[in-house]
Amino acid sequence: MRKPLDGLAIGLMVLLCACWGFQQIAMKLAAPAIHPVMQNGLRSALAVLLLVGLMRWRREPFSLRDGRLAAGLGAGALFAGEFLMVGLGLGYTTASHLVVFVYTAPIFTALGLHAFVAGERLRGPQWAGVLLAFSGIALAFSRGLAAPLADSSMWIGDALGIIGGLMWAATTLLIRGSSLSEAPPTQTLLYQLAVGALLLIAAGGLMGQWQSIVMTPVAWLSLLFQAVIVAFLSFLAWFWLLRHYLASRLSAFSFLTPLFGVGFGVLLLDEPLDPRFVGGALLVLAGIVLVNTRRSS
Repeated sequence: MRKPLDGLAIGLMVLLCACWGFQQIAMKLAAPAIHPVMQNGLRSALAVLLLVGLMRWRREPFSLRDGRLAAGLGAGALFAGEFLMVGLGLGYTTASHLVVFVYTAPIFTALGLHAFVAGERLRGPQWAGVLLAFSGIALAFSRGLAAPLADSSMWIGDALGIIGGLMWAATTLLIRGSSLSEAPPTQTLLYQLAVGALLLIAAGGLMGQWQSIVMTPVAWLSLLFQAVIVAFLSFLAWFWLLRHYLASRLSAFSFLTPLFGVGFGVLLLDEPLDPRFVGGALLVLAGIVLVNTRRSS
């Protein structure tokens, strides 16, 4: 039986949100040495090696003939698409913007569940959250449209972030509605990382990113952080929390991730905060909190 959050769960969730919020910052810091798209591909490949080692140590079975291959390939392709959008988006907009727009995914997930899952209908407070979030997206997005001429392409990166959020939501819906919903978490994660690694490395190669790689200390640190901490340990910790604690209480922490992302962007990358973006981000976060109340009611 899953239990309410205790001190351990709260502390671990805050740490996880901080790690997830720092992910785009790490990519941006290492971008001069290795393009973010290639970073995502290589970190996924490294994480696959770690995950396969863990599964072999646990003697967890894995088969391509268990009826989950098609769903796994689909989830992996959507995972790759999400991080392709993130990698490309960082070339146009700030990491602060991108983390907020990508983390609109819970809103799109809620709408998808409302449309396709009978037991997940949105009610009054949740619809208010959706409206708040979309108002916030519009307000934050207007910052990119009204950017100075030197930053006139910022709206492209913002739009790519929103598309990334849509792909993340689509991944969640596919997993929820397919045979992957009954699969061990490590199997689902393996499909996402393995397919994502192949597609993202191929995409980076087609864009000529191999030739521009310079493995500086910052590039190594970014890759190791993303592969070991984010793509491997953090997701295993998240799955452990889901097995032991109430999912509705855990999901309420999702608003912390973009807050950490924006904070890290300002502190470490000296990214500016426009009042419209701040106001829009707060509306998005309020919307996420309201939408998440549907699972706890």
